[in-house]
Amino acid sequence: MLSGPSLHPRTNRSPPESRKIADGRSNTNSNVKKIQIITDGACVGNPGPGGWAAILRCGNREYELYGYAPNTTNNRMELTAAIESLRALKEPCEVEIVTDSEYVKNGITQWIHNWKRNGWKTSSKKPVMNSDLWRELEQEASRHKITWSWTRGHASHEDNNRADELANTAAREQRASKSTVVCE
Repeated sequence: MLSGPSLHPRTNRSPPESRKIADGRSNTNSNVKKIQIITDGACVGNPGPGGWAAILRCGNREYELYGYAPNTTNNRMELTAAIESLRALKEPCEVEIVTDSEYVKNGITQWIHNWKRNGWKTSSKKPVMNSDLWRELEQEASRHKITWSWTRGHASHEDNNRADELANTAAREQRASKSTVVCE
């Protein structure tokens, strides 16, 4: 069972205030919004209580989105962070997703094609782990133009470190963010 999703605007890392700025629309002739999403997942024990988090940046507005699951794995929380952050976008967008999970990045950009071709089986004919979430992620991603980027976890990426902090807090405290509006 997952709790969330919900989110709140981010200002100086403390909810719920938000900065007033541009609406995030691209400078091109299209009206497609450009969004940057930084995701992370965490688990206290693996399996154990888990948390997921994302920072969504739309123009100069930033939102923090996080939630939890009482008994899960780290990989499921990494996937859930990507799914829930994309689900929070109310219209098709041009999205950059930054993740510290090679499992998520490689799974959605490379491995998923063979999994689908093989009937959701791995090359060794075993069922794909977390196929329910991979299918949800593929569905949510299909609405957007997405670029997937990898960053080293627990390094010098400030937003990834903040997402890690939020995911770990959500896992330990089993709590979720409150607001549900993003990039309107």
